[in-house]
Amino acid sequence: MTERYSGYDVMSKRNGPSWNDKTRQVVDDRLATPRGPRFFSETEYRTVESLADRIVPQPHRVDPIPVADLVDARLLAGGQDGFRHLGMPPPGEAWRRALAALDAEAQAAHGANFRHLSSPDRDGLLHCMHEGRLDHPAWQGMSSQLVFTQLVAKDIVFAYYAHPTAWSEIGWGGPASPRGYVRTGYDRRDPWEAAEVKDGDAAAAIRKNRRVR
Repeated sequence: MTERYSGYDVMSKRNGPSWNDKTRQVVDDRLATPRGPRFFSETEYRTVESLADRIVPQPHRVDPIPVADLVDARLLAGGQDGFRHLGMPPPGEAWRRALAALDAEAQAAHGANFRHLSSPDRDGLLHCMHEGRLDHPAWQGMSSQLVFTQLVAKDIVFAYYAHPTAWSEIGWGGPASPRGYVRTGYDRRDPWEAAEVKDGDAAAAIRKNRRVR
């Protein structure tokens, strides 16, 4: 399968006119996110990894985006959205309850914790969670559907697409300060943006993307 933006690496723009010092600092800090649990326990952390494996799988990557570490770092820093859904505790507590509840549901359905289940069994539980059909007492009154859509899946997807590797994957140039984006209409592209591969012309796209800085 041909990658849509084959050969494009957003980090080639790091020292160019698109990014200022603040952008470089933010991106560098994100790339340097420590590995391993700091907010979560070791068991919770492994469960977050198993969730990320099903929500944003990365089987093609030698060096996967560290989704669990990015979620862990955000919770450690006390990051919040500025609002809270009715019946939901603060994000850190909500995550801990959700992970414990998933293990309780997995034990009840399959006799093992969530992270030890097969991929199809994990997918089945997540499908039930998305539909709000999980109601083990371990949820402690939280809606499993709300937890999935507004906490677990949201935080995992946001963490994935906050990483420069994902930006390269979708051909996005990252924050453009001070340069900005000029051609903002549909199907329009600034000269310094990634060129999408079409008609299998991967080699030409690689050459073009390497010239874009």
